[in-house]
Amino acid sequence: MTVQAPHTSKQKRPFFLRRGPMENIATAIIGLGFLMLFQPFLLVLYTWSLVTLLTGTVLFIIVSKFPE
Repeated sequence: MTVQAPHTSKQKRPFFLRRGPMENIATAIIGLGFLMLFQPFLLVLYTWSLVTLLTGTVLFIIVSKFPE
């Protein structure tokens, strides 16, 4: 007769609390900020590019502290 340990299933974290997907989203926001910065057509995109870059950077710094 063998005794089996109870199976403890780890619950998955919600999508917005997982490190991998949120780092990808933050990187995409940073990339969008660069595209907005270097496009020559719309002044409103250029105006908001720095805010977008900073938002992505801050998000990446915060998300990089999440556990894997």
